[in-house]
Amino acid sequence: MAISDGQRIELQRRTIAEHIDAENSHDWPRVYGTFVQDEHAFYDVVPLSTRYEGFQGVQDFYQVLETAVPDFRITVNAEYDTPGSSVREVTISGTHRGDYCGIPPAGRPVLFELAAFYLFHADAPEKLFAERIYFDNETVLRQMRGEENAPTGIGLASA
Repeated sequence: MAISDGQRIELQRRTIAEHIDAENSHDWPRVYGTFVQDEHAFYDVVPLSTRYEGFQGVQDFYQVLETAVPDFRITVNAEYDTPGSSVREVTISGTHRGDYCGIPPAGRPVLFELAAFYLFHADAPEKLFAERIYFDNETVLRQMRGEENAPTGIGLASA
């Protein structure tokens, strides 16, 4: 039975809400449960030109994130949805507690905006097959290095 575009978008929105809630709870089994669990899954980190391939790659990405900023928190600022893909503009905050891009942990706060693109297959609109993120990595690195004039984004979360 075919579902309407509106139903498809509603399924996507529920999946993403569950996904982000699980990320904020650092409940990794729940996060992983929002993805298809096969070789089709992937996670793209565009500013690093890196694709984490397959379901294992998705898990590897989250291990890197959890190590670098174990207390990260996601605040959703805006939502956009079309059948098969959804975008969330978010603000990420947390504390640099593990190695990231060769920068050793220094316990400094990080705060930056990020655009996340969530991709769904037509035959499984309730599961992510991919997430692709865009953010200004230089802003993150400058904050982690403790540069005096490091930007903290444009303040989407406070707008």
